[in-house]
Amino acid sequence: MNKRILVIYYSQTGQLKEIAQNMVEPFEQDASYDVDYYNIQPIQDYPFPWDNASFFGVFPDSFQQIPTAIKPPPEKVLQGDYDLIILAYQIWFLTPAIPINSFLKSTYADQIIKGKKVVSVIGCRNMWAKAQHKMKQLIQNVGGELVGNVAFVDRHLNHISVITIVHWMMGGKKDRKFGIFPKPGVAQKDIDQASGFGELVKNASKTNDFSNLQNEIAEAGGVDIKPFIIFMDEKANKMFSIWSRFILKNDKNRKLKLKFFKAYLLTAIWVISPIVYLIFLLTYPLRLNQIKRKKAFYSGVN
Repeated sequence: MNKRILVIYYSQTGQLKEIAQNMVEPFEQDASYDVDYYNIQPIQDYPFPWDNASFFGVFPDSFQQIPTAIKPPPEKVLQGDYDLIILAYQIWFLTPAIPINSFLKSTYADQIIKGKKVVSVIGCRNMWAKAQHKMKQLIQNVGGELVGNVAFVDRHLNHISVITIVHWMMGGKKDRKFGIFPKPGVAQKDIDQASGFGELVKNASKTNDFSNLQNEIAEAGGVDIKPFIIFMDEKANKMFSIWSRFILKNDKNRKLKLKFFKAYLLTAIWVISPIVYLIFLLTYPLRLNQIKRKKAFYSGVN
């Protein structure tokens, strides 16, 4: 009997879907596997390209992991007894995107994922460590076993990627801003090579031994950990927690509060971040043990 693989995803731009498809290409080329796809569909979907109000408007609900209503998965998916789940997700405001979070907090997730091996696949700008920590908990809550994680990121400098991702998200085109900036998002070369990680997952699936899978993924460069990015991710999560609770406290003046948050975020990116980076470099030798521990923690699946 063939082994069954389910790919669960939500992709606005198509980039994450392409990554996931390339990841499972080795399975699809193997006659002993059957691959199904489940595209999560919110009842009230999110715009792409984003407009300014909609983009910042999802911040508090996204960060606080407040679910939205989604359409039921196809009956085939609900009834399928899968051997492995590939869970591909975007990151919104340092947190698994609302659609994937909504699925994982639904009764559907418990029915589909409980007792199953799960490999998470991330497509994001650069900060994914804290979001993946949240994802670990979400998977555990529905009875799944996380056995692997691969993070596909924009490898350009932080501030360059801020400019290019805004150009893409707000303009809808994955091209070079002004003809001089690099293309936004995950590099096509990395997307095309996603099948290499799929081979590692398939090899583990063949023997049903996933105990060393994450080490193999890490050795192949699938969880590139940058110490300063983790540092900023943790600090930003603390600030986002304060801001999101403040905005959600009541609906009064929500739009005004979101404008203040936008001003804070732009200041944090363009003014505070460079100063913090300089301080981080100066204190780097004092942080070596802490950095080593955090790299081990965030690159793992436990």
